[in-house]
Amino acid sequence: MRLGLTRRLSGLLLLLSLGGAATSTAVTAAEAQLGGDEQGRYLSELKRLYLTSDERKALLAHSNALLDTYALRAAYQVGQAQRSDLRYQLSVSAPGELLVRQELRAEKGAGLTVSNQRLSVFGLDPYIRYECPASGIVCVLQNPADGSPWLRVLRDHDGAAELAKAISFLIRNLQKS
Repeated sequence: MRLGLTRRLSGLLLLLSLGGAATSTAVTAAEAQLGGDEQGRYLSELKRLYLTSDERKALLAHSNALLDTYALRAAYQVGQAQRSDLRYQLSVSAPGELLVRQELRAEKGAGLTVSNQRLSVFGLDPYIRYECPASGIVCVLQNPADGSPWLRVLRDHDGAAELAKAISFLIRNLQKS
């Protein structure tokens, strides 16, 4: 039920924030929407959706729900030699620090590789940029620290835009602590 609500809210918020246009990068839309009244509406909707009064908890829950919804699963990788599930989970490990857990599971379930990456948010540009190349099945969100590829999710412009927006708000929230 939460996943259905998340999808509906994501679609509605995306249409409101982007005016219905899907682009290959969310830089200009995210920059325009991270302040003012739109930010207040976005955060209040997320707090209502996730039944919390804490903005950070709502942003983490929404980001993780989106990461789960748009996870790159082996079933989507038809025709590739080595298919695997790629999942991410975000958490706050310390004040001003975002922890990204990555799980890579082979298609046959033979092995699970887990890695963690810490991202200090202080001094970062909070706007998450992403690319969804026309060829391929992935969208790549770029690391705000150095612009390198950071998170790979299923190729869905709307999903990548909403995920970039949610993580951008989360980084801004963490920068306040």
